[in-house]
Amino acid sequence: MRKEPRWLNQKIVLTIHLDQLKQHGGSQGIRDQGLLESALDRPKNKWYYHSSNIFDLAASLCIGIAKNHPFIDGNKRVAFMATYVFLGINGYNIEVPEEEVVSIMLKVASGNINETNLSIWLKDSSNRNLR
Repeated sequence: MRKEPRWLNQKIVLTIHLDQLKQHGGSQGIRDQGLLESALDRPKNKWYYHSSNIFDLAASLCIGIAKNHPFIDGNKRVAFMATYVFLGINGYNIEVPEEEVVSIMLKVASGNINETNLSIWLKDSSNRNLR
């Protein structure tokens, strides 16, 4: 039987959002609560109804937040950091230069990278942490 991943909840993502705004500026607030909930449920639906690996789930979360645009500001930043935290609590560290992250997140936001290719990038960019 597969071991269920540890999921991010709304409180964690809101904390990430506030942290990103403190670091980089922007307007605080949720633009659409339903879109935030939808983004957080995407990877869970993949887990329960499809045979998905942790990187597929992380890609689903990332694209969900970036494309749903649930926050007034900082959606791409929150999308990446939520993905980073999600992989971290599930045993993986993303190790890539900031410039590469910016490039990937711009592709995510513009639709120039799909979920499958984002999953591959996440897998190639991650190492198993040995806690």
